[in-house]
Amino acid sequence: MEVKIGVQHAPREIVLESGQSAEEVERVVAEALAGKAQLLSLVDEHGRKVLVPADRLAYVEIGEPSPRKVGFGTL
Repeated sequence: MEVKIGVQHAPREIVLESGQSAEEVERVVAEALAGKAQLLSLVDEHGRKVLVPADRLAYVEIGEPSPRKVGFGTL
């Protein structure tokens, strides 16, 4: 699923495709905003970890789960 993260004082948002469920992403974001964690930590579908300081979060947009792409055609 696509996750967009807005960071304060940054001109661009962070966009990543995550294999995590929407509920899991929402839980991690809520923990970061509640002060339980100092960093928002998400893993993309390639296994790369994205870390954002919790006090710099402007917004997090959680997209719909995307179907797996198969083949060489363009959509």
